[in-house]
Amino acid sequence: MSLVHDQSYRRYTGARRPIGRAWIVILRTTLGALFARRPLIGLLLLSWVPFLVRTVQIYVVESYPQAVEVLAVSPRTFRDFIDFQGLFAFFVTIYAGSGLIAGDRRVNALQIYLSKPLLRTEYIAGKLGALMVCLALVTLVPAVMLLIMQVLMAGNLALHRAAPGLLPAVLLASMLRIVVPAMVMVALSSLSTSSRYVAVMYAGLLFVSEALYGVVARATGSTRVAWLSLPRNLDVVTDAIFRLPSQHDAPVVLSALVLIAFVVASIVVLERRVRGVEVVA
Repeated sequence: MSLVHDQSYRRYTGARRPIGRAWIVILRTTLGALFARRPLIGLLLLSWVPFLVRTVQIYVVESYPQAVEVLAVSPRTFRDFIDFQGLFAFFVTIYAGSGLIAGDRRVNALQIYLSKPLLRTEYIAGKLGALMVCLALVTLVPAVMLLIMQVLMAGNLALHRAAPGLLPAVLLASMLRIVVPAMVMVALSSLSTSSRYVAVMYAGLLFVSEALYGVVARATGSTRVAWLSLPRNLDVVTDAIFRLPSQHDAPVVLSALVLIAFVVASIVVLERRVRGVEVVA
C-alpha cells in the first residue's frame, strides 16, 4: 500500500528577507560564473604586471636618490598608471561584460529572474556590480596598492603632503574608469542576445568615436573636439582630477557632461530593455 502525502496549500514557514537584498545573490552568482573562466583569471593576473613594474620603479627611486631625475615618482606616475590600466580594463569589460544580460536574454532567463519578488533594479545592480568588481581589480585595487607601496618604501608621507589630493584623485579617477565603461557595457548587453555582437558594439563605439575625433581634430587643427571620443573624455576629466595639464584643449566641463550623458543614456536603455512580465496562472 503506497502512501499519498497531502500536497494541499501550506503556509510558508521560511525566513522572509527584506526587499532590496536580492541583488547580492545575483552579484555572487555572476561573480562565481565569471571567476570560473580561466581566461578571465589570466587576464586579471596579467593586468597586475604594470603594478609590479611601478613597484620596482618606486623601490629604485627610494633606494637610489640619484635615480629621481629619471624615474621620479609624482602624481603623474599614478595618473599614467591608471591610464595604462585602461587597456586591460577594455578587454575585461568586453570579456566579462558582453554576456551579462545578453546571455540571459538568449536563454529567455530574463523573465524568470524578473518574476516577483526580484526587482528589476536588483537584477541590474547585481549584474552591474559584478562587472564593476572585475574592473576594480584592474584599476582601483592596484592603484591603491601602489599608493600603499609608495608610503611603505618611502617610510614617510612626503609625497602625500606635497600633493594632499593624491589619494582622492586616485579613488575618483579609478571609479570614473569603472562606472562609465560598466554602465555602457551593461546597457549594450541588454540590446542583444549575442555576446559577440555586444562586444563588437562596445569596441565599435570606442573606435568609431576615436576615429571621428581624429578626423575632425586633423581637419580643424585643434584638440578642442576631444569630447567626440569617449576615451579622450576620460583622459580630459582624469587630468582635471589630478590637477595636471591636459593633453587636450577640450573644456573639462564639456567632457564631464558627455560622460554623464553616456551614463544617463545607459540608464534609459536599461529601463526600457530590462523588463519583467506578469505570469498569469
